[in-house]
Amino acid sequence: MQTCYIGIEIGGTKLQVVLADDALAIIQTFRFVVDKSRGAAGIQESITQTIAGVLKEFHIRGISIGFGGPVDREAGRIAKSHQLSGWDGFDISGWLKQMVNVPVILENDANVAALGEAIQGAGKGYEHVLYITLGSGVGAGMIVNGEIYHGAKPGEAEIGHIRLNREGLTLEDSCSGWAVDKKIRDAMAREPDGVLARLCEGLNGGEAKILLTAIDEGDATALKILNVTAADLGFGLSHAVHLFHPDLIVLGGGLSLLGEPLAVKVYEEMQKHIMKLFLPGPKVVIAELGERVVPLGAIENLRQHLR
Repeated sequence: MQTCYIGIEIGGTKLQVVLADDALAIIQTFRFVVDKSRGAAGIQESITQTIAGVLKEFHIRGISIGFGGPVDREAGRIAKSHQLSGWDGFDISGWLKQMVNVPVILENDANVAALGEAIQGAGKGYEHVLYITLGSGVGAGMIVNGEIYHGAKPGEAEIGHIRLNREGLTLEDSCSGWAVDKKIRDAMAREPDGVLARLCEGLNGGEAKILLTAIDEGDATALKILNVTAADLGFGLSHAVHLFHPDLIVLGGGLSLLGEPLAVKVYEEMQKHIMKLFLPGPKVVIAELGERVVPLGAIENLRQHLR
């Protein structure tokens, strides 16, 4: 029977279960859309059914999870989910070990995504890699010499909570996917006959994905939204540069699909706020692993624990 490693991504909108061989090459991917009305129970049911099917064909060597929220990695428990009910305090490692008696590793999803990009993606060959995920929230992971950097519990690289002013505006308030969606909806209300309103017709969420198309059409409002968002992100990242001094900053998550225009503008803005001694500062690049980044990083994390 063929052996495999399992990497699981549990997010607020999607669940992925990925099988990989000894060389960490993907064998099979199972993807599910999360039913928020069912909370954790719906995800647990999907995982149970998927693993039952896998066990008929594979010998599982270990399971590694990247969870979208704070975790107690040493206890194997989920600390808190800000998006779905039923996860708080859940012993997910113990639950999976009852199902399959193999090692189970739990980690925050941004940390394993950072590990994936550092080992297999855009950060390959760099010693100090800071990964930023710009999705439903804003998170980060720091990789030092191929391993996840952990601060004192329960803290991680919670860059989304960096304040941009004394009134409490955070990086997440300005640069998450939902924040950019709101900027676009506000612009549509001001300009109901504009390019953004036309391109977003029929959309109910996820408006950020049309921003680059609007910019390509020469829409000044769309370009302003990109520039304001990049300015806030560059300012926030300048703090991380002063603290961590990464060799490379990798932008991931849904908003990173804006691609090179986002990376270039963020780098330009970041340079404005870095002390002269540190200039020109770390490169800012777009993530390479796409939707696979969390499960691939989770499997790499498992490999490191098993070696």
